[in-house]
Amino acid sequence: MSTEILVVLVAALALDRIVGDPDWLWCRLPHPVVLFGAMIGWCDRTFNRKRLGDETLKVSGVLVIAALLAWSLVCGWLLHWLFAHLGPFGMALETILVAVFLAQKSLADHVARVASGLRFGGLEGGRKAVSMIVGRDPETLDGPAVCRAAIESLAENFSDGVVAPAFWYAVLGLPGLLAYKMLNTADSMIGHKSPKYLHFGWASARLDDLANVPAARLSILLIAAGAFFTTGGRAARSAIGVALRDHGLHRSPNSGWPEAAMAGALDIRLAGPRIYSGSLVNEPMINGSGRAVATVGDVETGVSIFYGACTALVLLSAFVALLVSIA
Repeated sequence: MSTEILVVLVAALALDRIVGDPDWLWCRLPHPVVLFGAMIGWCDRTFNRKRLGDETLKVSGVLVIAALLAWSLVCGWLLHWLFAHLGPFGMALETILVAVFLAQKSLADHVARVASGLRFGGLEGGRKAVSMIVGRDPETLDGPAVCRAAIESLAENFSDGVVAPAFWYAVLGLPGLLAYKMLNTADSMIGHKSPKYLHFGWASARLDDLANVPAARLSILLIAAGAFFTTGGRAARSAIGVALRDHGLHRSPNSGWPEAAMAGALDIRLAGPRIYSGSLVNEPMINGSGRAVATVGDVETGVSIFYGACTALVLLSAFVALLVSIA
């Protein structure tokens, strides 16, 4: 962690907040995460063979994710070395690259489209918009369930799409950022508990759980800060209290923290039973004492809390940069 890295992080967070992921750019160029996905997909097709036994598949998965992470670390180090030799221009390039791996504006825009879809397109409009950000079957969702799904996605992805990349960049620079994004992409592609990936994706899933531990815990404080900025101290206290009490009700060791914090901040119930690919996943409700019916207004307030949490992350990064510069 250095003052320069933290200054770049503050600038990158600001840039991503303003620009996001412009369609005009990424329809012409492949996004780096798409390239990561292509590498992971090739490894999956090449090394995840049915004829291999369970233990061999697990070893194969360990070696694959180790190789991908090593490649990411080397690329991150080389890019940082290159940018360091380009002076202020290199610093600007690194800021742009870091911003590319953050997801503030793009995430908020996707969730805001769910609210707009419900307001102007009815239930079908909401289902269509939410199907772009969640994996559950949209046709099984009524209006409140569409709202809950959007809010859950907002909270979970705040942790692993904003806080975690920022954290690993702050701690390890570009090598840490690229390695985290490679790992998180691998988890989303091969970290499932399906027969095909139960063993091959085991290492990716476990490492991703470990890598997200710091960000998930930090996210509840940031969401509480966002709630304080948006609706006041009572919502902030509720965010922390519900997160500490109900985070363990989620199937994920990390996603429960930000989702419970957002549930507390909005005073609504989240999680509970849902349907993925035709199969019912029965889970307990988070914040069971909250309001049972989530509304479009809750989605819109959730986006405001999210942006407040992102602002808190910028302020925290700037404060740490000041402390590091003084030390």
